[in-house]
Formats: sequence, structure tokens, C-alpha cells
Amino acid sequence: MIPTLDEAATVAGAIAAARAALPDPEVIVVDAGSGDGTAEAAAAAGARVLLAPGSRATAMNAGAAAATGDVLVFLHADTHLPAGAGAAICAARGQAGAGAFRIGFDRPRPILERVVNARSRLLKIVYGDQALFTSRAAFQRVGGYRPLPIMEDRDLATRLRRSGGLAIVPLAVTTSARRHRSDGHVWVLARNWLIQLLYTLRVPPERLARLYPPTR
Repeated sequence: MIPTLDEAATVAGAIAAARAALPDPEVIVVDAGSGDGTAEAAAAAGARVLLAPGSRATAMNAGAAAATGDVLVFLHADTHLPAGAGAAICAARGQAGAGAFRIGFDRPRPILERVVNARSRLLKIVYGDQALFTSRAAFQRVGGYRPLPIMEDRDLATRLRRSGGLAIVPLAVTTSARRHRSDGHVWVLARNWLIQLLYTLRVPPERLARLYPPTR
């Protein structure tokens, strides 16, 4: 499942990488009503396209409801799955009901990558740009994504971990560092870590969303 909003420049690459990395995947792009041809680009790349205006959580629940497989992979439009992802997911399912990948950036950020991957490995805290995956049964058991404006990915990962475990596979996805480039690397890091800290301190996601630019 790939939620999109004006991702014509990136979505075809994410779809191609998913098709190469997974055995005969059902790729579903859930678009919020893009005006740049995202839906057309996704369809041309071989994805099934659904329309679901609203939040990213709404989009991913819609994609999961439409999917027919027993394993659900939630992928951002600017994130590429690595070769061998399918085998890694199968292996992880023997350990836990859900999991995620390590992270790498298209323009390497070695210190950031080490910090994020250590956090994932030690604390099992993961986010959507790590290609969260889960069995359909586990996803349904925890009630899917909650309708949160932000932090919906960490919220789901936490509930999955508590329900049936969360495995971190040894392979890394490649995700875009475009927000770092457009907003400034130091500012993006400071903002993201502040939001994560405030969320840990139980500040409501509705308030945290004011600190983060709209995204899908």
C-alpha cells in the first residue's frame, strides 16, 4: 500500500522497486486527489489505484481493506524496498507478527542512519519510512491505523509490537532525504526529534501536527 498526494515524480520508482523486491506483489496506490498526474503515473507503472481523500491513516486503512493478500506492506512513495525484501519479510514472520526495515537515505546520512537503526533494533520504535509490514491477522487484531493526523505509523507499530512482536529485518530501505534538502538538515532533525519527544510525553497528535508540514 502506497499513500500518495502529488507524488508523480516518485511513485513509479517506488512501485518498480516493490515489484522487483517482492514475489508477485499486489501494489495498491491510494491517492488523495493529486493534481500532478500521480494516479496516472501509478497506473502506468502497474499499480491498482484507489481514491481516498483525507489523512495517510485513512489511505492505508483503505488500501488494506482492498488488498487480497495475507501480508500487508505499507510503503511511502519516496521509499524503495531493497532486493531480497520478500525473503526477509518471510523470515521475520517466523519471529513476530509484524516488522520493519532498517533505514538508509538516497543521500547517505551515516550518523542519522546509525541512530535510527539503533533505536529500531533496541527499542523497537519505527516509523512509516521504514516500510512497516504485518500479517493481515495482526493488523485486524489491533484495529488497523487510528485516525491520527501524525504519528499514526509509530502508534500502529507500538500496538503491533505489544500484540505479537515486531521484528527489524537486517536489510535497509532507501528513502528520500528531500525534506532534509528542502527544509534544512539541522532544522528537520530538530523538529522531528522534538515531535517524537513530545509524543513520548503524551502530547496529543492533533497538537503535534501543527509542527509538521502537511504530508501524505
